[in-house]
Amino acid sequence: MQLSRFSDYSLRVLFYVAINDQKRSNLAEIADFYSISREHLRKVVHTLGKLEYLSTYRGKSGGISLARPAAEINLGQLLSQTEGTTPLIDCNRQPCRLTAHCRLQGVLAEAQQAFFAVLQQYTLADLINDRQMQALIQVNLEG
Repeated sequence: MQLSRFSDYSLRVLFYVAINDQKRSNLAEIADFYSISREHLRKVVHTLGKLEYLSTYRGKSGGISLARPAAEINLGQLLSQTEGTTPLIDCNRQPCRLTAHCRLQGVLAEAQQAFFAVLQQYTLADLINDRQMQALIQVNLEG
């Protein structure tokens, strides 16, 4: 499996905002830090706000902050929302002579369930608990 760019950017935004929890972050600094288009991030932040992972604030003192503690942001739930849980393969979409006898769709469904089951065991707090990663983002914040 490969995560979509949207999920990748969602995780990056959440890492940055979670480590920078002492003040509100903004799109410009996140985009600059990761060298990502602000327009891509704007869509990501909007969706994460609608999904209640981020709180967004308009105006001069606006910005972005976590809507809940990092320890309450479950990776399995987040990625199932950003990736979706549609089957990895849809044998009914295109006729296949093997469908009645092939086990591939079931095996891939089992693998997908295992993928999300592992992710369910981790939170955002688990992923940002790395001093070197925190230092990289904090250096960006200071200058």
